[in-house]
Amino acid sequence: MDPRRLTPLLWALPALLLGLAAGLLLRPHAGEPAQARPDARALADAALLALRDEGRLVAYTARYVATATARDSKLGLTASKTLTLPATVRYGLDLTRLRRSDVAWDAPTRTLSVTLPPLELSSPAVEPAEAREQAEGGLVMALSGSEKALDEANRKAAADDLMRQARAPAALAAARASAMRLVAAAFAMPLRASGVDASVAVRFVDPGGKEEASLLDRPRRLEDALRDRQAGAPPPAANPVGNQQ
Repeated sequence: MDPRRLTPLLWALPALLLGLAAGLLLRPHAGEPAQARPDARALADAALLALRDEGRLVAYTARYVATATARDSKLGLTASKTLTLPATVRYGLDLTRLRRSDVAWDAPTRTLSVTLPPLELSSPAVEPAEAREQAEGGLVMALSGSEKALDEANRKAAADDLMRQARAPAALAAARASAMRLVAAAFAMPLRASGVDASVAVRFVDPGGKEEASLLDRPRRLEDALRDRQAGAPPPAANPVGNQQ
């Protein structure tokens, strides 16, 4: 069953607002000498500290439903119990693991690159009130005393299935995309609030250093934004690049 997915931007608002505040505070004032104006590296450092102070960021949640059936046979008779178990899994980042070496500024291309720590999955948060059970062969279970064993088998199988769904490539791709968008915005806001015309590239890499997913957030030209507004077009989403899985 396809999960009902949410992108909880409210979890990330504190970090985004802190990043924006840093950009506004560092924005150059009229008449200020050029050498005293903040550069992209200083703004990125301020945004990095703001993100690290947030600790853990829940970038994405998904609801899954697992169904498991366990059986027991005795004397030619069969007993079975079926468990339908909904649960929610949270996907997040430990922002305290971000280091200055994970944030690089490339002046020629005016691109800030951010390498994220691995995506973390919570254990499924089960919703007992929504769990459903069906049983057949009560006589067999009463004679053999197997009901407890069937319940334990169902719970284990359901928990395994929930994590299997949570780790499916499509679910991980959606979670990574949400995390990258939030982090890109946290760095892009102070840069653009300070008048720095820069792109923000965010990526995940596996333990071997191979890129797993990436996203590029490019600033929009004012004339493009005005043209789209006049045409009634919605603002474009950030441009994903690389392998999203």
